Amino acid sequence: MGHRKTWALVGIAASFAITITSPAEAARRKAPARASYSPPTASIVVDAKTGKVLQGENIDAPRIPASITKVMSLYLLFEQLERGRMSLNTPLTVSSYAASQPPTKLGLRPGSTIEVDDAIKAMVTLSANDVSVVVAENVAGSEDAFAQMMTRKARELGMSSTAFYNPHGLPHDPPNITTARDLAVLGRAIQDRFPKYFAYFETRSFQYGQRTIRGHNRLLGKVEGVDGIKTGYTRLSGFNLLTSVNTANRSIVAVVLGGRSGASRDQKMAGLIDDHLPRAYAGARIAPPVVEGSPQPAMVAEAPAPRPVEPAPAQAPVRVAAATPEAPMAQATTPQPERKPLDLNTLRPVVASAAGASSTTTPSSTSSVRWQKGQEPLPLNAQAYASLPAQAAPAQIPASQKAALAAKIEAKPVEAAPAPTKTASLKVEVPEPKKVERPAVTGWVIQLGATDDESKAKEMLDSARSRFGKLLGKASPFTEKVTVDGSTLYRARFSGFSESDAAAKTCKQLKKSGVNCFAARG
Repeated sequence: MGHRKTWALVGIAASFAITITSPAEAARRKAPARASYSPPTASIVVDAKTGKVLQGENIDAPRIPASITKVMSLYLLFEQLERGRMSLNTPLTVSSYAASQPPTKLGLRPGSTIEVDDAIKAMVTLSANDVSVVVAENVAGSEDAFAQMMTRKARELGMSSTAFYNPHGLPHDPPNITTARDLAVLGRAIQDRFPKYFAYFETRSFQYGQRTIRGHNRLLGKVEGVDGIKTGYTRLSGFNLLTSVNTANRSIVAVVLGGRSGASRDQKMAGLIDDHLPRAYAGARIAPPVVEGSPQPAMVAEAPAPRPVEPAPAQAPVRVAAATPEAPMAQATTPQPERKPLDLNTLRPVVASAAGASSTTTPSSTSSVRWQKGQEPLPLNAQAYASLPAQAAPAQIPASQKAALAAKIEAKPVEAAPAPTKTASLKVEVPEPKKVERPAVTGWVIQLGATDDESKAKEMLDSARSRFGKLLGKASPFTEKVTVDGSTLYRARFSGFSESDAAAKTCKQLKKSGVNCFAARG
């Protein structure tokens, strides 16, 4: 499909949208670009099968995600469903605070309830702000506690330049901050981790009571292969879009941030898809699933060959990571470009220009951390997603912000590195290693995923064993406990593959049945 055909379809969809869009969305689309918008466009296209960055523009520049925020809110809700703590018909209670959120909203009444299934659809299609707060309060008890969960989850996924302060993306003070690169990680992770629930992002409309609610994503059904996921808009962010494209043999995730209008944003995204989908890898997936604590980089960026490194001094002490994950089979090791820590000072002019904005900009009534004149912005205490988990050096935090930071983001324990190896002439007392319950692993293993709940990891293994008894009959299931950036995870794995070909072939068969996995050396 060429540019002309794709843009023609987008134009038809935009014309048709006038009759089906919500009043709030229609007002937005008719309104001219506001002077409060200032960041230039940012965009990225990532090959989901390899992790390769096919296109990038300002990919690491800080941006406001607006309602794309709700993708992370839904990620945490999907976790509740996966763990059995909620079901699709669980009623969620509506507080007066949730009901008071500004549009776009579903119009829920205080004291009423909404089922999880309807809540998901309302967030995906209408981008309902009141429903987002309902989800946050029912999952975590409060909007602030849920925002802390969102930021911690972002760190676990490798979104090192992202901070969340609310579950909906309204321009509170401070606003949610992210980058195009980080949103591409999230777009890949949510479909890798929750393929069953990711189908919600294909919803174009749903019935709620007597109302038919239609979505804002105009590329669904208009551009071949687009199967989600989320739009976003505020005056400060411009028009944003996170898109997933899956065809018979190619898969990409693309992000456009800061469009001047919904139509121009959609046209830019359609052009990126046309230009870069044919460049995506058409073979079997190489990149392992993007999940919490994945041992491999979330994306492989195009970069020049590394410079030769001079040998280290002969007597230099060696620091060894607490857990050394293996590289996945056939995964290319391309050096990552340097990722600078997020500097929120770059957004101060944008935030300042929002003073006195109209109803789309609402002051935060619950945020415990605010930007004050003369204060430095909150440090994000983030590390780039690397193949070996490493501990970050302690951030230098102004004294005036230490208490606020401690309340906002829980400090993570830092494991001490092993002491440097002593010379042979010294007697060294070595503590006995901890016993790990796992079979003797030789050759190759298959990993299905990683979770912070060991019982869920075991259920993952039991489910795969019961469904694919013939395929996994000779394999040995086990869980492996690892610590990544202070978070404990349990890998769900099968051992017993002596050759890489055998592990790869088994994993390929599992993928055909919808099971995400990757093969690695044991």
